[in-house]
Order: sequence, then structure tokens, then C-alpha cells
Amino acid sequence: MELKPIGMIISPYKEKGDAPRQGRLSKENMQLVIDGEFLQGMSGLEGIEHIIVLYWGDRANRETLMTKPPGRDDITGVFSCRSPNRPNPIALCVAKIDRIEENVIHVVGLDALDGSPLLDIKPYVEMIDGVGGETS
Repeated sequence: MELKPIGMIISPYKEKGDAPRQGRLSKENMQLVIDGEFLQGMSGLEGIEHIIVLYWGDRANRETLMTKPPGRDDITGVFSCRSPNRPNPIALCVAKIDRIEENVIHVVGLDALDGSPLLDIKPYVEMIDGVGGETS
């Protein structure tokens, strides 16, 4: 398996402790800088309000399997919480597009650290991605 970053994230968060626990708690403007070879992939983004941003948590501890989530007293496995430290630190946030300028997508709603490798962008579609009032 090989992942190829499509760009990088410019963020005001420089170190782990700077970022909020979840992207939706962030009101900071960030930039998704898309590499030139992927510019065609941005076609059609103009009409989209929210996107799913997948990025690599390059400063995560990949050996962590157990952790204590914030606000809890118990220790749990990383697959049952949203810890950034995990074997494959693929991070996911839903971000609101503020504007697009050439190869830069300006967004709000990310918890990414500055320089994080951008892996993929997908449109957020409420009917597909939201679970609403459903229960499983």
C-alpha cells in the first residue's frame, strides 16, 4: 500500500497542544494547498459548501494502542476513540469551504497541525455521510 499526499495543510497550530480536540471546535482559517499535478481534481469544488478532509497525522505516536480519552477515567483501545495516536494516523475532519483561490482551498473546521500531509478531499453529502436520527 502506498499513499501519495495531494498537498499540505497550512495551519496556525504548530504543536500538538495547540490544536483543539476535534476539528469542529476550531474557528481558525486554514489552507489546503494542492500540488500542481492534482489541480484538475479541484474541478467542481466551487459549488460545494463542506468537504471531508483526510490527512496524515505525521506527528502521532504510531505505537499507541491504549489511551485515556479526554474527560474520561477509563483507558480504552484507540479503535474505540478518536485519539490522534494510532497505528495508521489517518485523520478526518469535515470542513467548511470559505473560498478557493487557484490551488488553495481556504477552510474552517480542521484540527490539523501546520505542514500536515493532505491525503484526500471528498464532498460532504448529508444524505450519505450524516446519520441523522438513525440508530444502529
